[in-house]
Amino acid sequence: MGIEDFGGGQNPQTDVLVVTTNDVPGYRVEKVIGEVFGLTVRSRHLGSQIGAGLKSMIGGELKGLTKTLVETRNQAMERLVEQARSRGANGVLMFRFDVSEAADVGTEVCAYGTAVVIAPR
Repeated sequence: MGIEDFGGGQNPQTDVLVVTTNDVPGYRVEKVIGEVFGLTVRSRHLGSQIGAGLKSMIGGELKGLTKTLVETRNQAMERLVEQARSRGANGVLMFRFDVSEAADVGTEVCAYGTAVVIAPR
């Protein structure tokens, strides 16, 4: 079952539907595989830290940090999907992100959810 069977999705190149909800309307959960996650830790770039420090004094978006966080979240989500697929899932329910500091040297981003096999009703 490919993503086209779900009627779209956030990434047409994946065969795993990832949703933040507990279920998918029009589909039933045939099997719960269990928790899956994707984890990445990114160190801070000295230049972006200096730029962010200066920008924080005058206000405005920290574009370099925003770009880095988006890339980091995408990588964590890709790893989550890879893990779900490798365990035989075609869906991830209750998808969430957790972001925390990693020993004051970087940012840890964990994407997690429940891997399932879903099928149309």
